[in-house]
Amino acid sequence: MLKKVDITGLYKKKESGEKISMLTAYDCPTAQLLDEVGVDTILVGDSLSNVILGYKDTIPVTMDEMIHHTKAVARGVSRAMVIGDMPFMSFNISVEESIRNAGRFLKEGNAEAVKLEGGGTMAETVNRIVKAGIPVVGHLGLTPQTANMLGGYKVQGNTTDSALRILNDAMLLQDAGIFMLVLECVPGQLAAIISKKLRVPVIGIGAGVECDGQVLVINDILGIRSGFTPKFVKKYADCDSIIRKAVSDYIKDVTNGGFPDKEHSFDMPKQEMEKLRKLLISSE
Repeated sequence: MLKKVDITGLYKKKESGEKISMLTAYDCPTAQLLDEVGVDTILVGDSLSNVILGYKDTIPVTMDEMIHHTKAVARGVSRAMVIGDMPFMSFNISVEESIRNAGRFLKEGNAEAVKLEGGGTMAETVNRIVKAGIPVVGHLGLTPQTANMLGGYKVQGNTTDSALRILNDAMLLQDAGIFMLVLECVPGQLAAIISKKLRVPVIGIGAGVECDGQVLVINDILGIRSGFTPKFVKKYADCDSIIRKAVSDYIKDVTNGGFPDKEHSFDMPKQEMEKLRKLLISSE
């Protein structure tokens, strides 16, 4: 049995140069598969909003919805670290409410850590959550919850000034107590600099190969239809076509009587069937 992933183990991977794998999951069966295959960390992302629940972006998903799916994921995991993604406005109103909501991920969702978006302005909130005993993952670069303020879904940190801001934010978050950082949609050169400067592991998504690890959405790598596919996604399977064919074949079998056949049906014992016939005849 593989050893349970913890923060110390993730730090050791960074120190040794061994890459960290992270994927999203939103339900128990998927989480169980990822865990058994050996993924290091599972993020119950707020991408639940658009990938699973059908909203147009990550903004509408609620704390209750996130907790519900985090609990499901946690039930399927024995080795990987489960991280709950704090949804929009769950950590933006007050420090006290942020701590309360972060705590719900651990108490109710059985997660082992939380992730939240934002730079230096979130440092105090991060620090207070960490002091409450809740491990925190930071998220910089393209932050989907505030994409409208960033000019949309586009690469961040591709100018000197913006790159320095992201680097400074990364240092502030590290000082505030994060144990890991997600960098999304930033130039690979900037991600490499940040990964080398930080003592905490840096997980990239559209941030080049020099990060300490990578994260992608499970539906994206499996090729399950979920809308727009970003440039940084590598599709490892075409499950969309497989599912479509399987469902189409099922519909055809049902329509033409090919399913169920004898192999998929049950028979009453002959003696009991004869009794039933006699009873039915006598009741006519």
